[in-house]
Amino acid sequence: MSKEETVKICVSSYSLSRPVQEGRITLQDAVDWLAEQGVKGIEFTDLDGKVPENEARLADDMVRHCAKHKLEITSYTVGANFLLFAEAQRAEVERMKRKVDVGARLGVKRMRHDVAWGFPEGYKGPKTWEAALKCIVPAVREVADYAARFGITTSTENHGYFAQASERVLKLVRAVNRPNYGVTLDIGNFLCVDENPVGAVRRLAKYASLVHAKDFHYKNKNEDPGEGWFRTAGKNYLRGAIVGHGVVDVRKCLALLKKAGYKGWVSVEFEGMEDAFQGVRIGLENLRRYLKQVK
Repeated sequence: MSKEETVKICVSSYSLSRPVQEGRITLQDAVDWLAEQGVKGIEFTDLDGKVPENEARLADDMVRHCAKHKLEITSYTVGANFLLFAEAQRAEVERMKRKVDVGARLGVKRMRHDVAWGFPEGYKGPKTWEAALKCIVPAVREVADYAARFGITTSTENHGYFAQASERVLKLVRAVNRPNYGVTLDIGNFLCVDENPVGAVRRLAKYASLVHAKDFHYKNKNEDPGEGWFRTAGKNYLRGAIVGHGVVDVRKCLALLKKAGYKGWVSVEFEGMEDAFQGVRIGLENLRRYLKQVK
């Protein structure tokens, strides 16, 4: 759990990934714009996972650029999959260690990596969460132990369907049992597996190392809303929303985190259909207001 003195708001670079990918702005422009919005921190997602040299170079550039604005780099978020056969898993663990090196280069104290997307093709054993844990926990521990050398806390987010439900995440973090391993707690993502975010946050709040403020619009499976929506595990419909515009009880989730003693960063993660700049700006305004109400 975070040891920060107070709850602070940051923004995930993922929230502005659409205009970056479309070539309308650069990542440096995104940092400039976020600084103008008065945020104190930024969470970076995978900078360049395909070319390690580019990733290191971009990390150094982001450190310099954020320093100009006195923006703290709060976390480094990367993808991973440890539910693999031995040789492939070994390669993935080593790849994650190199990601930790990049995190250290960024100066972060938190990193988020995935753990599994499902059993690999050709797997013959029981396909239970307990069986998955036997495979992935040693790998997660090894990465956490490596990150501890740099004073970095690693974590896993509740997303990707397979490792998304709060009970699964709880079993994972308890099984790993490392002081520098926790949960990147995304308050909206529980809806993807048809779980009530409030109950899920209550279950996992004390393990949070970082919190994602995310919201969704919702329709049940008998109300097909057409283009722009995706299906939950239970075949209901979700669409990304501006924080405060969707069905997630954001204020209640923040209150539960406060009750659990969470004192870290809350990162706005926007993935709606609206203009990204508008979505982030309004989400920030709402989140600031909710935090004041919770206090």
